[in-house]
Amino acid sequence: MLNQAGLALIGCGSATPDRVVTNDDLAKIVDTSDEWITTRTGIRSRRISSTPLTTLASQAAIAALAMANVAASDLDLIILATSTADDLFGSASQVQYQLGASRAVAFDLTAACSGFVFGLVTAAQYLRAGAYENILLIGADVLSRWVDWGDRSTCVLFGDGAGAVVLQRQSRDRLLGFEMHSDGSQAECLTLAYIDQSQGKFPSGTYGKIRMNGKEVYRFAVQKVPEVIEKALFRANLSTEQINWLLLHQANQRILDAVGDRLQIPATKILSNLADYGNTSAASIPLALDQAVRQGKITPGQIIAASGFGAGLTWGAAIFEWG
Repeated sequence: MLNQAGLALIGCGSATPDRVVTNDDLAKIVDTSDEWITTRTGIRSRRISSTPLTTLASQAAIAALAMANVAASDLDLIILATSTADDLFGSASQVQYQLGASRAVAFDLTAACSGFVFGLVTAAQYLRAGAYENILLIGADVLSRWVDWGDRSTCVLFGDGAGAVVLQRQSRDRLLGFEMHSDGSQAECLTLAYIDQSQGKFPSGTYGKIRMNGKEVYRFAVQKVPEVIEKALFRANLSTEQINWLLLHQANQRILDAVGDRLQIPATKILSNLADYGNTSAASIPLALDQAVRQGKITPGQIIAASGFGAGLTWGAAIFEWG
């Protein structure tokens, strides 16, 4: 047992479907064009899954465990951040079974596009308390299941994917600061709501499609995200100049640029894979993180300011040191 409990991020992995849907593909089914989508969002293509969410989540987890050199049997906890579980009762236990992580307790965490950041902070509490040694945190979503492919305001935005990190209890704490918020008064800005179709005294219904007020979500993000990052930096006793990388939820390139401008962080420090993957919800931060680590952009000891924001409305930031 360690006398002083902190945490380190020691491995990452990601998985995306093989099927690529380009802007030109979407232009064949809705009134849009590659130029219209790219100039407004920065997205050129996205991946669409035909496999279960648990398959993508497990693939990302296997890659993360391999990098961390941690066996699945040594995991104590698996947190699956998702809004699109294969089973409404939860999918984390299915991932636990697929990985062979027989000792690990597993549960889903639903916080939409903030899910990975909220999951990171949640996992940190178990590690700091000394309750667990190894935790697997996965962000995964298959939003294509819930997209209205006739609505050009939303169908151009979303894609599918998964990303994972292995967190380990260590004496030096690499989670340097965090801040989280929710505001249910603005929930209608971005929803995937249950539709009551009851007739008579027995309930019946189903979930609808993603609905979003794009202007309000943009306004919310460019105001709240810089604020929450600054608060997390204050808790970490760091300045924006000390950040090596800004890693935002990959929602819209305009949002990434606006947040960078407000924080006076140069574009060269902002990680973005939005053009190739679109908005993958809870997967977007760990997916971009994994790619940047494997490309050699992010190296051990570097400081990352990550922020998730989206449906709920929810938003949060975590300042952490990689490796």
